[in-house]
Amino acid sequence: METMKKRRSIRQYTSEDIPNELLNDLLSTASRASNTGNMQLYSVVVTRDAENKQRLAPAHFNQPMVTSAPVVLTFCADINRFRIWAENRKAQAGFDNFQTFMAATIDSMLFAEAFAEAAEEKGLGLCYLGTTTYNAKPIIEALNLPKGVVPIVTITVGHPQEPLPAQCERLPLDAIVHEEKYQDYTPEAIDRLYKGKEESDSNKEFVRANKKETLAQVFTEIRYTKANNEHFSAVFLQVLKDQGFLK
Repeated sequence: METMKKRRSIRQYTSEDIPNELLNDLLSTASRASNTGNMQLYSVVVTRDAENKQRLAPAHFNQPMVTSAPVVLTFCADINRFRIWAENRKAQAGFDNFQTFMAATIDSMLFAEAFAEAAEEKGLGLCYLGTTTYNAKPIIEALNLPKGVVPIVTITVGHPQEPLPAQCERLPLDAIVHEEKYQDYTPEAIDRLYKGKEESDSNKEFVRANKKETLAQVFTEIRYTKANNEHFSAVFLQVLKDQGFLK
């Protein structure tokens, strides 16, 4: 609990490597996470080689932790392994559909989060990269992922370099918890719930640096625009078709 309360994204690492024994122990522990029907519709690709990390970097918009971290983990939704097993056991897996993609995505995220918790408990630092589904196709090519396998999330992991970064702010609990039924938000509630986020010094600077009036404008007009969201949605849907999850 205390480790989770102190969580922060680590983007700078020492040169110390992560032994295979430790990494495999963490991955084995993470594999105990809950999953759909105990089918474990996921895989993870471990990237240590510097040249291979360089191949992955452009797909993650060349964020420096991709090449500086000792280990990069790409967690994937994977129906390929189960399909091959089924075929070799006189069975046919009807998994080429959106429902199974969602199940495999949930499985891979549960596995990734379990790994993150185990790694941080051992003193390692990590950073979640939200760029994986934006550029899934070049990641598929770089990692030689077969049909039936789609990258979902990437985590860089290593020993944190001091000093540690400050924790990012979080919305108060009553912003995200609804008792019994969903209670919609009034303008007054929004003002109260977002007050801390909007008044933090870092976010005020964020607004100023981007020459916007509000923090919401930074998120919707600079960082996550409608045009970009629609573009990357179309790109990822095509990936799902090419990889056999959608028809």
